[in-house]
Amino acid sequence: MELSNLLKPAAVKVLAHVTSKKRLFQDLGEIAHSVYGLNAPETVDALQERESLGPTGVGHGVALPHARLHGLGQVVGVFLRLEKPLDFDAVDRQPVDLVFSLFAPKDSGVEHLKALALVSRTMRNSETCAKLRANSDPAALHAVLTDATGVQLA
Repeated sequence: MELSNLLKPAAVKVLAHVTSKKRLFQDLGEIAHSVYGLNAPETVDALQERESLGPTGVGHGVALPHARLHGLGQVVGVFLRLEKPLDFDAVDRQPVDLVFSLFAPKDSGVEHLKALALVSRTMRNSETCAKLRANSDPAALHAVLTDATGVQLA
């Protein structure tokens, strides 16, 4: 499994003004709708439902919100770089500026977990995160993310 299979270039965005986690989830839902044809309100509800189980802010300015959805054929992703970091109730209490969201079929089982592990390993790489923070061009961000999977990550 590679990030290039999960993340279309059109699903990579830089957002200037996100004022709340709720607004972030709405933005993720709208992008998932426009790129993958997902139902935006269902996507937002699923993200909020998963977040209510515990925050998906994993620390070091990174959040990995994810949800399982009906009617989805494969695991897909949306990546956002926020120009202004957002309070996300992360484990280290630091605001978040890198958001990689995954959407998986309701019955995906192990594929969802493999995708989440891949994204988590990629986003734990401090060099990758530094490159993401240094770029504001969505095409460059997509290239950094998809090239990062070629790096051996333990």
